[in-house]
Amino acid sequence: MATDKVRVGLVGCGRIADLHAAAYRDEPNAEIVAVCDASTAVLEQRAEEWGVARTYERLDDLLGDPEVDLIEVLTPHHLHREMVVAAAKAGKHVSVQKPMALDPAECDEMITAALYAGVQLRVYENFVFYPPFAMARRVIEEGEIGEILSVRMKLGAMSGGWKVPLSTWLWRLDEGRAGPGPNLFDDGYHKFSMAVDLLGEAASVRATVDRTLGVIDSPAVVSMSFKSNQALAYFETSFSPNARIRSDYYGADERMEITGTRGMVLLNRCTGRLLDEPPLMLVRDGRCVAFENLRDDWQASFTDATHHFINALKDFRPPKLSGQTGKHLVQVALAAYRSADEARPVAPGEITGAPAS
Repeated sequence: MATDKVRVGLVGCGRIADLHAAAYRDEPNAEIVAVCDASTAVLEQRAEEWGVARTYERLDDLLGDPEVDLIEVLTPHHLHREMVVAAAKAGKHVSVQKPMALDPAECDEMITAALYAGVQLRVYENFVFYPPFAMARRVIEEGEIGEILSVRMKLGAMSGGWKVPLSTWLWRLDEGRAGPGPNLFDDGYHKFSMAVDLLGEAASVRATVDRTLGVIDSPAVVSMSFKSNQALAYFETSFSPNARIRSDYYGADERMEITGTRGMVLLNRCTGRLLDEPPLMLVRDGRCVAFENLRDDWQASFTDATHHFINALKDFRPPKLSGQTGKHLVQVALAAYRSADEARPVAPGEITGAPAS
């Protein structure tokens, strides 16, 4: 693999696969050589769209293909553990879409399988590679806002964006397949990952979680403290089905405000575009500096996340988002629900196995 291209097999060819496939178009060190999906019609469509010759309806057949080095798992969450373990045992490197699994026990199985097989396991989390966030982190590392005091994050789920099949929405609302909620456990994973990327491992989580229509875990507010940082992070979610947002992707308005001892940075969008404003602003010394020319299309986050992992494989180094980080983020999300249920702060380390039924 030191000189040859990384040969990729995509498992699960639904809506999100568009963004993953596009990320390989200008990656000279990798190519998609095979696709796997339970639907013959979907396989035929994707093979034609992406110019892929080999298609498989069964994962075992894909794993038996000696021309595949890396398996990218894009299936519903409840399938992640089984597929990742099987891929590792077959000697394939694995990238698995977030959230890594439904509980820490499943995460441990995946981590152990990759370790024993001597393959790389990466959790696919694109938000920490979103160019405006990467620039915000650089600005902070250069000392522009001093020491971080607080991180405030907001998700406003709205209507608009691309067409997603009804079957996809239904499985995302099924706790057995997708976990306890789409806004905290699924999408919230992105926000928790950004907070952990900036501030390190979480020490404690406190949350209030309501349910809209009995199934959507919003409105919700989550606060986090950290093991090696005095700063706090806050994540708020809302669900406004009658509000519309301009978006080429999901209908989501996402914002982040990072306040330091000398100033603050404002990340003003990720997935959608609610307002016409710069994607990133630095406020310091009574002045506001706008970053206008960043790559702010959401696709860029997938492209950079993909290129990072391919380069890590080529250079024989671990990826930024390891299985251990993925497990910690699952624990953070599940700690939020437990905190809401028990009306107390919960340490992520308390979440050790499968949730009680």
